[in-house]
Amino acid sequence: MEIQFSKMSGNGNDFIIIDNREGKFSSLYKKEFIEKICARGLSVGADGVIFIEKSDKVDFKWQFYNSDGSVAEMCGNGARCAARYVYLENIAGKNMAFETLAGIIKAEIMDNNEVKTMLTPPHSLELDKKITALGKEYDIHSINTGVPHAVIICDDVDNIDVHHIGRDIRYNKDFAVNGTNVNFIQVTGDNSLKIRTYERGVEGETLACGTGCAASAIIAIKKGLVKGPVRLLTSGGKTLTVYYDNNTVYLQGEGRRVYIAKLQEEAYNY
Repeated sequence: MEIQFSKMSGNGNDFIIIDNREGKFSSLYKKEFIEKICARGLSVGADGVIFIEKSDKVDFKWQFYNSDGSVAEMCGNGARCAARYVYLENIAGKNMAFETLAGIIKAEIMDNNEVKTMLTPPHSLELDKKITALGKEYDIHSINTGVPHAVIICDDVDNIDVHHIGRDIRYNKDFAVNGTNVNFIQVTGDNSLKIRTYERGVEGETLACGTGCAASAIIAIKKGLVKGPVRLLTSGGKTLTVYYDNNTVYLQGEGRRVYIAKLQEEAYNY
């Protein structure tokens, strides 16, 4: 079965997006299928897969999967890519709303391939918690911006062992049962941060994480380290902007369509 898809990129996070409004691909909502088509070097390769579905409430809804086949409640970079995809496919106009497991997300298509999304209200803020990872104690700040995030403030984020420290904190008992994403940030100006993120589901460092940028910006504002809007330089070398006021969060950045193609059976049957 040939499956048409778009490959989208949001600040280095890449996604396979499939239009499933007719429901003919629902049988593919399986861990094995997701893992195989997301495998780099063996298939298309991606950080996640997004299925676009019909909604009786708003413009559309999605089913979102991490590259390991796990379901994620929300993904900031994926949200922008999904919004621009449905705009390019004439499924919705420049202003839209769609359903996620985290709630209704609103989005606006901007110029230069950028999309601005209003995320669900953040919750579960906790500052200055002591957690030990790999034998060292860290000051951890946590918040849920659609998915759970932990944030560590660093002096030199370039020289942090993101993979091993992030993985240890991701599975820490304080974040059980579902675990957490882990962000390492460095203040670089009055309204700017540098960020690196370990993402659960991908189980490694990604080039960008939208909800992680939102979480990090909010915590940096709460700690009095920066003022909004906050610009965050991600590992992919691109910038995301977070607007935060009165517990309302907007995230703005690119949502590029890289190519349109068709999955052949050999892409997932190996």
